[in-house]
Amino acid sequence: MDTLRTVLEQQPLMALFLTIAIGYLGGELNLKGFSLGVGAVLFVALAMGWFAPGAAPPPILGTFGLALFLYAVGVQYGRQFFAGLTSVSGLRANFLGLTGILFSGVVSLVIMNVMGLSLEHALGLFAGSNTSTPALQAALATFGNDDPAIGYSVAYPFGVAGPILCLYLAFAIFKPKIEQPTGSRMELLEVGLTQPEFFGKRVGELMTALPPQVQIVALRRGDYNRPASLTSVIAENDVLLAVGPTRAVLDQVQTILGQPAHGAITADRRDLDYLRVFASRPTVIGRTLGALALPGDKRAIVAHVLRGDGDLQARPDVVLEYGDRVGILANRTDFPEIRRFFGDSIKGTAEFSYISIGLGVALGMLIGVIPIPVPGVGTIALGVSGVLIVALILGYVRRTAGLNWTIPLSANLVVRNLGLTVFLAQVGMASGPKFALEVSSSGVLMLGLGAVVLLSLVLPPLVLGLFVFRRPFDEVAGIISGACGNPAILAYASRLAPTEATDVCFATIFPGMTIVKILLVSIVPAFIS
Repeated sequence: MDTLRTVLEQQPLMALFLTIAIGYLGGELNLKGFSLGVGAVLFVALAMGWFAPGAAPPPILGTFGLALFLYAVGVQYGRQFFAGLTSVSGLRANFLGLTGILFSGVVSLVIMNVMGLSLEHALGLFAGSNTSTPALQAALATFGNDDPAIGYSVAYPFGVAGPILCLYLAFAIFKPKIEQPTGSRMELLEVGLTQPEFFGKRVGELMTALPPQVQIVALRRGDYNRPASLTSVIAENDVLLAVGPTRAVLDQVQTILGQPAHGAITADRRDLDYLRVFASRPTVIGRTLGALALPGDKRAIVAHVLRGDGDLQARPDVVLEYGDRVGILANRTDFPEIRRFFGDSIKGTAEFSYISIGLGVALGMLIGVIPIPVPGVGTIALGVSGVLIVALILGYVRRTAGLNWTIPLSANLVVRNLGLTVFLAQVGMASGPKFALEVSSSGVLMLGLGAVVLLSLVLPPLVLGLFVFRRPFDEVAGIISGACGNPAILAYASRLAPTEATDVCFATIFPGMTIVKILLVSIVPAFIS
């Protein structure tokens, strides 16, 4: 064993990658539906750190991983976050997360008085149960000693495992119905115009009478197919090609306009054919569809945009991202020029600007170290959470002076998971010795107190979300993940409820809740001597 320990400490990179491999292997183990997923990396790392303390990577590596994760989440969900600040659902999610955080803070102070703990240990328990490194950093700066790290190191594993276990039990007991993402695709309908009230009207006027999810993209008159613009005038017996999200919506269109005309447009491709291209050329990325002037001798129109596993309606305000697959109706003679215009390279699904990610993370780090004055308290700093705040803003802006801030979804997932894995491995390996020491010296007392604080954080949003506000399980899981703040919890919640709502709710409340935690540990000592 000593030989193995020596080898691991002499080869820290080998120890790091071995920890990641064993952690992912353990995360795939399934016990009656329960598995840790990427969260298992943390626990393997704790064991590795205890066994070979000298193999622990430097803290900057963990900060690097966390910064990558936060940046990837922020640029992906920037628009949803800012929408959540004004929407009813977003305000509700923030309220539920705030309820859990404030309740866990109160419980930490009650434990301090009842059990005779120091305020440093109590706030360390709070930061650890909330798995908030920025809150720990704020506590260390406030007290000027390492005592908060003791409570943090003991409670941190509960902060990761506890919410995962609570979500698993809630899922197993209540068996919520999760609508699995199936990769929605747009449906097509060819309909002959027979309703007199629409004769002589423009397509733009016609669409006001149709469901808002429907778009008219082409029309056929006589033996000629053409793209449909908002100014195109329609006449009796024209055949219209409608695009919509579901067959039920298109059935409404047929009822409004006339009779089905199966194959009238799609069977004749002499004048108008379908082309799908990858958006990979920098000059089109970050621009709206309405701002694009499609090339060619004859007019073309964007019918839909395929992003990830789902279709987007080709609205003028849709912003193109690297890797989008754009469906176009055009004359075949214009296909080569259209391909050149968009780039049409599959490499676009994995490419992103290292300039933008470098500038974004650097600016976020700078924001994180700026002291923020708080009346009656002093100053606080956001730390690495500044990266998330900047990324959310850039994700909302998307493009600045020709520089694209977004990352293709496939590349975003790679960057996000890489950062998450490195962060968990570094934190676990560095915390292993201290965790083992504190557990052996204080017995199960501190562990039990950490579990109590953790439950006080998770149960309020879980109960209020499911039974008072009656929100879907995937939303509540995302809110709990955002309130707890640990990426491993989000990863597990996404396994239980693999919908976008989980990630969106996490991104909606995580930044605000992180700031609340920092303020709490910074302000409370000013009122408690």
